[in-house]
Amino acid sequence: MKRFMILCLAALASAGATAQTAGFLCCNMRTDGSWISDINYADEGKKIISAGTPLTMNGYGKNRVNVVIDGRKQSIGNDYSRSISLEAFAKRYIVSEDPLAKLKTYPKKIQDAIGNARLTKGMTREQVLMAVGYPVSDENPNLDDKTWRYWLNSWSEFNAVFDDKGILIKVEAEPPTRALVVLE
Repeated sequence: MKRFMILCLAALASAGATAQTAGFLCCNMRTDGSWISDINYADEGKKIISAGTPLTMNGYGKNRVNVVIDGRKQSIGNDYSRSISLEAFAKRYIVSEDPLAKLKTYPKKIQDAIGNARLTKGMTREQVLMAVGYPVSDENPNLDDKTWRYWLNSWSEFNAVFDDKGILIKVEAEPPTRALVVLE
């Protein structure tokens, strides 16, 4: 019996099972109701899940972190950040401290931008992350770079450009995209 239990535990571990971990969503992410992609496209029918939303991680799948948000199973898909491990990927999106506590300390304009999943000049890197999520690591391997490349959808990209102190100084985008991602 003991040997059977050891074999079962080993099988669970190799299948990616993990203890449940409670936390918060790091940043505004978009879902279709079951899938949250790291590319965070603003496609039709997608709903924003706000930064600070409580969640429980309940395991890993192939290139995904399985979570429960508001009683619904979701998967955060590592679609474009496979240059980092799935565990590091999970730590990006699932944080132990509620981001809303920090959000409340920011100037109103930055709070409004984050609340609307938009960017505005003067944001820190952390505030940009809260607003629009992480840039995918396959295109942005170094988060210390001055420019982070994002995609609004398959055809529309935008770049967040930072100064030497990590403050957002501009957003580069075509006018239609800019209107959807920048709060002036």
